[in-house]
Amino acid sequence: MSQMLEEIHDQPASIERTLNTEWPEAEKLRGHFERHPIRLVVLAARGTSDNAAQFGRYLLEITTGIPVSLAAPSVCTLYHAKLNWKDALVVGLSQSGESTDVNLVLEAARQAGAFTLGITNEPESTLARLAAQTFCIRAGREKSVAATKTYTGQLACLYLLAYALGAPLKREDLQALPGWTAAALRLEPEIRARAERYCFMRSAVCIGRGLNYANSFEFALKLMETCYVVAERFSSADLLHGPIAMLEPSFPAFLFCPPGPTWRTMYELVDRLDSMRIEIVPITDQSHPGSLERPLVIPAPLTGEHLVPADLYTPIPYIVPAQLFAARLAEIKGLDPDHPRALSKITQTV
Repeated sequence: MSQMLEEIHDQPASIERTLNTEWPEAEKLRGHFERHPIRLVVLAARGTSDNAAQFGRYLLEITTGIPVSLAAPSVCTLYHAKLNWKDALVVGLSQSGESTDVNLVLEAARQAGAFTLGITNEPESTLARLAAQTFCIRAGREKSVAATKTYTGQLACLYLLAYALGAPLKREDLQALPGWTAAALRLEPEIRARAERYCFMRSAVCIGRGLNYANSFEFALKLMETCYVVAERFSSADLLHGPIAMLEPSFPAFLFCPPGPTWRTMYELVDRLDSMRIEIVPITDQSHPGSLERPLVIPAPLTGEHLVPADLYTPIPYIVPAQLFAARLAEIKGLDPDHPRALSKITQTV
């Protein structure tokens, strides 16, 4: 078994450790933000961490009403622009904590008066030292170059951040995430069998919307770096604004289709792609309100009547089938997902 697969399977335990260990920090920060309200959140990240930040933008704006921006590090590192960070929270996300440009953004924001927070898997890292406060991902050492458990660990920490900023999240709901993640892992035998069909896949699209938009980016990244597939990522809305023209019969399309606010538009897209004879692989779960042809169905209902929005907790379990697919497809192709060509675990850019 590859290290990537081992780390995918470690996710229920690492998510549980992260949520339990970091909950007191979230409670402390909630008190701080009640006394010192935030008017703006800026998330700084690269690579997989940037995909997690994309999720954070949706989560924080939906659940707290605070505007969120994704940082463009070059604004600070190359153009040396001076930004107004008054009453802002600037969050740096990096699994290693050694992403140079992310750390430079955090340092500039701190010097300009912003409250700074780090989300990292390395408590002794530069990022952790720079930030005023830190959420530590409790994933243990991640050996595979392709990040998996640190991605879901970052998503777990972003739920804690949302709670700290006043979101009406319940600890007992968050504590269901490890079990839902474990349920998603039970799809592995089916995914291994399905992946064989895509042994010669050269191109694909990954599509999501809302809270699962980030997962379309992360799935595409995993296909690119571990399977050398040219994978484009889109929201269902953006696909219809032009890129759908590149699709032709048998073109592979992977879609995240949870119940909730995004369901209608995703189902309409599935219907349209099906009429174009596109090779569709939807990812959904047992609480799905409608029928899809040959979906990958997570064997657990991930929604509840009290959850608003209904897809609030789907992103972590929904990325697991995508991670498994990429790892198994790499294996089928005879590739090493732990050591993709031209990549290293820590990437430093400015």
